[in-house]
Amino acid sequence: MPREISFFDAYVPTLLLAVLLAGALALALDRILSWLGLYNLVWHPALFRVSMFTCIAALLGLAIYR
Repeated sequence: MPREISFFDAYVPTLLLAVLLAGALALALDRILSWLGLYNLVWHPALFRVSMFTCIAALLGLAIYR
């Protein structure tokens, strides 16, 4: 996969698109987890959300640059 993508004549790193996709996936997963009430079992929900986003972004980055 190319390291950069041409987006309206500007080169955008592929990792930026992966982070945006990770944000959308983390938001969707956050809605599902809060609807199920699983945040009652988590010690610090905000820290859990940030770590969930980081893990998703890292997995997407590893999938792209593998």
